[in-house]
Amino acid sequence: MSQLPDSADLKPVLLIGGTGKVGSRLARALLARGQRVRVASRSGGDVRFDWRDPDTYDAALAGTGAVFVVGPGSATDWSPLLRDLLDRAAAAGVERAVLLSARGVEFLPDGAVDRAERALQDGPVAWSIVRPSHFAQNFTEAMFVPVDGRVVAPVGDGAEPFVDVEDVAEVAATLLTEPAFDGEIVEVSGPEAVDFAEAVSLLGRAARREIAFADESPEQHVERLRAAGTPEGYVTWRMAMLGGIRSGADAYVSDGVPRVLGRPATSFAAWAEREAGVLAPDGDRPGAAG
Repeated sequence: MSQLPDSADLKPVLLIGGTGKVGSRLARALLARGQRVRVASRSGGDVRFDWRDPDTYDAALAGTGAVFVVGPGSATDWSPLLRDLLDRAAAAGVERAVLLSARGVEFLPDGAVDRAERALQDGPVAWSIVRPSHFAQNFTEAMFVPVDGRVVAPVGDGAEPFVDVEDVAEVAATLLTEPAFDGEIVEVSGPEAVDFAEAVSLLGRAARREIAFADESPEQHVERLRAAGTPEGYVTWRMAMLGGIRSGADAYVSDGVPRVLGRPATSFAAWAEREAGVLAPDGDRPGAAG
């Protein structure tokens, strides 16, 4: 039986954004493989890292063997910051960089995410890119969380192969620790596309509560975002991604999970059965006092 490597002999992997949805799961996946991990964050990590403060870069990178890159957002072009980081990473002896991007980057050519990808590809460090479809966890942790029993989104009857973030983390862990996928863009998704009505039905069944899906026009969605003070650059990015769902252009299934991990991707239904209980009424949640 193969043995895990001695973690004392390994350089740590630096996780920029290591306290986020992907980063926190990635840390667990790497630790399970016997890998040393250094979580970088503006606060709450092992080392302080702030994209807007280049003075924090060198200390975070020192002694690391690979770096997982989560950008500071898609509202503005941060590729100059990434170029600086990669130059410093190369000088520090970092061997590999993996960027968390997004499937559908082609819906906004020359946008912030597209520019970040090109900066990585042109940089001095061996690279790979993870492009996930929309996260299943967006229904429990982010933009599609039900409010007053409804999920409201401007997607019509468009379908999406939602990906389990646990799968994204496992793929990223492989890319960070094995050279087989260096120089590749790896798109990851769930095994099948589901429309929002079906997704919300599965969500409600798993959460044991009534949840409905309500479509809205793209114009209404933009109005809501602007009213909430959302930066205009992010509004443009988000609408491009949601427009890909609405048009049907983002319904295709990607093979990244089976290709990298050698197993099927997690279905939305299986994910919902595992995690959607957090949306259940208090008395019905797993672990709730009865």
